[in-house]
Amino acid sequence: MANTASMGSTGRRRRLAALLGATALAVTAGGALAVPAGAVTTASAAVDYATHCVPPPIAGLPPIDGTTTGQITVDNATPKVGDTVTVTYTVVKPAASNPTDLALPADIMTPTGKVTLGGAQTGTLTVAGPKKNDPVPGKGAFPPFSMTGTFTVTAPGAITLSPGDYNIHTSYILELDTPCTLITPPAPVSETITATDGTQTNTRAITLGSASGAPGAGVAVSGANFTPGATVTLAGRSGSAQTADTATVTANSQGSFSGTLAVSDKTTTGVVAYEGSAWSDSKGAGPAAYVVIDDTPVPDNSQKLTTTVKAGDLSMTQAGDAVQLKTVDFGKGGPSTGSLQTVTVKDFRGGPAGWSLTGKVTDFTGPGAKIDAGKLSWTPACATKAGSPSTCRPGSPGAVGGTGATLASAPDGAVTGGEFTVDAGLSLDVPAFTPPGSYSGVLTLTLT
Repeated sequence: MANTASMGSTGRRRRLAALLGATALAVTAGGALAVPAGAVTTASAAVDYATHCVPPPIAGLPPIDGTTTGQITVDNATPKVGDTVTVTYTVVKPAASNPTDLALPADIMTPTGKVTLGGAQTGTLTVAGPKKNDPVPGKGAFPPFSMTGTFTVTAPGAITLSPGDYNIHTSYILELDTPCTLITPPAPVSETITATDGTQTNTRAITLGSASGAPGAGVAVSGANFTPGATVTLAGRSGSAQTADTATVTANSQGSFSGTLAVSDKTTTGVVAYEGSAWSDSKGAGPAAYVVIDDTPVPDNSQKLTTTVKAGDLSMTQAGDAVQLKTVDFGKGGPSTGSLQTVTVKDFRGGPAGWSLTGKVTDFTGPGAKIDAGKLSWTPACATKAGSPSTCRPGSPGAVGGTGATLASAPDGAVTGGEFTVDAGLSLDVPAFTPPGSYSGVLTLTLT
């Protein structure tokens, strides 16, 4: 009897502890760690927004509607296009305090969330925080917590950042989640950054009198918006390489000019005009398309042979559409590993453009639970087929998540193309007490 009573008491304590942990999460609407050192805070503002938090079923509590105060900070408020910005989402004022007299232990809360981008660049950024919190005394206030993530600036202009939905995961006896969603999205703007393209806008432009001509024929070239009085070089292009066909003109007081370029190189694909001693994107215009039509008469007793190289497509295929990851044990969890089905990329377009292969994954759903998409990471690898003009570059190892990551890419170049095989080692970090069953997520690959 004594043993039975002890087991019953232990079970009640565990249920109570789990209930209290769930209750604490349900009523916090947030809690937080300190803002990382170096984060820019002067331009940001704390904002209030109504949140709807759903406690874990074990808590036996109804949803909690309350007000969360959140703040977004960044490490660079004036980035350039192409820069990576680190974003910190901090819940600075929870909706309630610990409702019980029982103290809660340290380091049981792991937050994740979303930040909404607007203005010049739109989208959703995933942020995550460490499993770290101070002990919470009975009836005590919950501390704030912070979550961080990064995004790459893709457009110049003002980009707004607003707090979004978040989830509190607690590892206290049981693994539990409390998702909190905005009642009336979007939340007010907390931070605004101003992105620049890093260069002065180049409005120089040229037009040609014709798009083709015989070898050695002159093509009329007109230009506008060049520097008044500047010496401008007219030149033929063969792909990205300049040919030997050149001429010079002088821009008038309005920055315009008219000139003629004799084009003899039969490989010419276009004509450019530029200021200075060599071509630059910042002081040039073009290329404007131009081809040389070889109408040289065929000598007696000769035959002119002609062939055509037809441009193809950028495409990909994959060895299969299903991956079985390694089984993990309930109560232990850990990495569930496997390998991506091999992807073959074929770039038969010709021209200077490279390509990028990215992937993003959904949450893994199962019997009454889910594993967050951010738990899936990969280690990319790629190989280039011999003779390919381009070289494949694997993406960086790390989390895939719902916002996505680069699996592989090939850079722009004078001549690009080829065949490539892309692989990746996969690892899903399964929480220790994830309910038994099969969990599935969808990894979507995009080739651009």
